[in-house]
Amino acid sequence: MITPSFRPIAGHAVLVELATEISEEVADAIVSLDRAIQEAGIEGVRETTPALVNLLVIFDPLVTDHAQVGAAVSALLPLPEKGGAAVNTREVDVCYEDGLCPDLDAVAQATGGSHESVISAHLAGDYRVGMYGFAPGFAYLAGVPEGAQVPRKPAPVRGIPAGSVMVAGPQCIVTTVKMPTGWSIIGRSPTQIMLSDPDKPFLFDVGDRVQFRRISRDDYERAVS
Repeated sequence: MITPSFRPIAGHAVLVELATEISEEVADAIVSLDRAIQEAGIEGVRETTPALVNLLVIFDPLVTDHAQVGAAVSALLPLPEKGGAAVNTREVDVCYEDGLCPDLDAVAQATGGSHESVISAHLAGDYRVGMYGFAPGFAYLAGVPEGAQVPRKPAPVRGIPAGSVMVAGPQCIVTTVKMPTGWSIIGRSPTQIMLSDPDKPFLFDVGDRVQFRRISRDDYERAVS
């Protein structure tokens, strides 16, 4: 059973720490706790921000305080056993063709495979949205198979375009803005991660599953034109 710890953050938040290492069990617990807090309607709580091993609970300090929020969250525990709650699966298109995959050759060499073996491994991954961070819409996806895993580069490369599908270790990201990165770019996606809906600004929610679908360059060009 997971036993959380509570840590005050500044004057307006409580960090609920569920573990020190990433695991499927911890990921499930964070999603369940996030949902429980939202459904409980704890007085003064403004927002929750789930991450890989913890959950930040932000509150209005004019309404409540660290102790009251911690007690209210503690009252929701222990969390119910994982049941049959629906899990959303989102599909993301990706093109792995020349000009859109600048690091695919290096990843193939590093993993001892070929372009196609890296692509096959990437497509076969069981991806889950672990958290958002770094930039708007940056969903960190856990689940990259070993056949597509490489460490970060020793130095970042500038000017990586939005839509780049990149990997580092067991994680994958589809970039949403032009940026420097030390991750390895193995493809490009036309799928919009940032949406125009203010009630749902991103395609994914934390806990969602993600499947990548291979598309041709023609399909990619039509999608972005």
